[in-house]
Amino acid sequence: MQRCVVAQDYDVVIIGAGPAGLSFARSLSELPLKVLILERSSLATLQNPPEDGREIALTHLSVSLMKGLGAWEHLPKEEVSPIEGAKVFDGESSYSLNFERDKTDLEALGYLVPNHLIRKAFYESVLPKSNIELRTEATVEGVATEAEFGVVTLVNGETVTAKLVIAADTRFSDMRRKMGLSATMKDFSRTAIVCRMSHSKSHQQTAFECFHYGQTTAILPMTGNRSSIVVTVNSRDAQRYVDMSPAHFNQCIEQQLNGMLGDMVLLGKRHVYPLVAVHANQFVARRFAVIGDAAVGMHPVTAHGFNLGLRGQASLAKHIAEAIADGRDIGSDVVLKAYERDHIKVTRVLYHGTNVVVGLFTHETFAAKLARKATLRLANNIVPVKKWIMQSLTEEQMDESSPMKWVRPLLPPRPSLAHLNSVFSHLPDPLAPLKKRSTK
Repeated sequence: MQRCVVAQDYDVVIIGAGPAGLSFARSLSELPLKVLILERSSLATLQNPPEDGREIALTHLSVSLMKGLGAWEHLPKEEVSPIEGAKVFDGESSYSLNFERDKTDLEALGYLVPNHLIRKAFYESVLPKSNIELRTEATVEGVATEAEFGVVTLVNGETVTAKLVIAADTRFSDMRRKMGLSATMKDFSRTAIVCRMSHSKSHQQTAFECFHYGQTTAILPMTGNRSSIVVTVNSRDAQRYVDMSPAHFNQCIEQQLNGMLGDMVLLGKRHVYPLVAVHANQFVARRFAVIGDAAVGMHPVTAHGFNLGLRGQASLAKHIAEAIADGRDIGSDVVLKAYERDHIKVTRVLYHGTNVVVGLFTHETFAAKLARKATLRLANNIVPVKKWIMQSLTEEQMDESSPMKWVRPLLPPRPSLAHLNSVFSHLPDPLAPLKKRSTK
C-alpha cells in the first residue's frame, strides 16, 4: 500500500481510518477503483492503536465479514473470547433473562474482541492493496460536491477530487454537518466508566447486564479470569468512580456484583465515555455518504454499534460493485439512495427501540420498575420473542427479505475480481459488462 500521495483524481476518498473507514476501503480493494484514505492521526497510531478500554461483541455476521475481508486472521487468537451465555438482571432481584449457547447449534453467541485490535487488523488487511492509498496526519478542512465530482480540502490547502466522498469520522462527524446532513441525537446524561478487571471466580464465558437502580454494571467475559467492566452512572457521578483508589474501586465493583466473580482487581486504567446516540436523518448527499458511527452511533447496551457499521459499509460496497458491473456511475444518486434505503431499513427501528429500552431501564419510577420486571419475564417466556432477540444479537440467521442476505457468499475464500460473480450470486452475471469490454 502506498502512503505518499499528491493531489490528483480518485474514484473514492474516505475520510477517517477507524474500523468503518478501513473496512470499507478493504471492501472496495478488489474492485477496479482508486481509493484514498485520509486520517488525521499518525501512522504509528494506525500501526499500533492505543488500548481504549472498549471491547466489541461481534456477531456471527460481523465475524463472517471480517473473515471475508481478510481482517479476522490478523486478530491475536488469545484476545478473541467466545460469549457462551448472557444474563440480564433488574434491580435487586435474582431473576434473570437468560440466553444460552447450548440451547442453539452455535459454537458461541458472539465473540468479544478489543476495539483497538479490530482497527489494527483492518489496517493490516489493507496494507497489501496497491489500489488503496493512505495519508496520515491529514486533517480535512471541508468537502464540497459538484454534479460530476467531490472536492476534499485539507487544512494545508491541498485539494483532492473523487467521484465519491465518504465520511467515516465518528458519530460527531464534522463532515456530515458541513455537507448539510442533519442528525437526531440523544444525550442520555449518562457516562460509562470502562476498564478491565481480573477476578477469582470464573465468568463461565457469560456476559452479565445488571440494571441496578441508579446505575448499570455490565460484565463482558474476556479470556481467562478477566472481564471488561462497564459501569454506567449519571454523568455528575462519573468522576467519583475515576478518582477512587484501585482498592476502593475493586471493593465497589465486588459489592455491586454481590461477590458473583469473587475478588476483583483493576487492570490498567479506567476510560470514560459520555453516552450520546446519533442517527443521521439522511445518509447521503450529492456524491457523498456517511458510514459507521457517522451514520449511526448506538447506545452500547445492545452491542450493535460496530456490527451495524460493518453491515452498512458492506451494503454500500455491494451497491458500488453492482454499479461497476452495470457500467454505471458509482457516485450517482441512484447508487447512494439504494444504500441509504437499505441501511435505514436496518438501523432506524433498532436505534429508536434501543433508546426506548435504555429509557425504561434507567427510569426509577414505580411504574418503570414494574414495567422492567414484566419486560424481562415476557422476553424470557414468550418463545418467538426470545428467539427474535437471540437472532438479533447473534445475526446468525437472516430473513430472506434482509438487504444484507447477499453477504453470505462473501465468506472465505476471500473475494477477488475473478470471484465477484460468486460474491454477488443473486445477480444475473454482474460482471458481464466488464467481460465484454475486456474482450474488445
